[in-house]
Amino acid sequence: MMNEMMNGGMGPMVLGIFFGTLWILLLAVLIWALITWLNRRRNIPQPRQESLQPSALSAREILEQRYARGEIDQATFQQMREQLGVSSPS
Repeated sequence: MMNEMMNGGMGPMVLGIFFGTLWILLLAVLIWALITWLNRRRNIPQPRQESLQPSALSAREILEQRYARGEIDQATFQQMREQLGVSSPS
């Protein structure tokens, strides 16, 4: 009886469990990859509004924005502001 179970009875059942588990793992990996791809696609940074309409901002406003973002230091900010003819801070 034990010989029958090993030769014909248990073998197909073990293979069925193995392949069932394999399909579940494959499906889980595909779902994970899809979620990861969608999250990366959604987190693409959008272009800034000022870069879309550069003519809408004056040179002084652009300078103040760059200083506020930390792109330039105080000495550079004051030097550039003087070159633009703006003597008093806003």
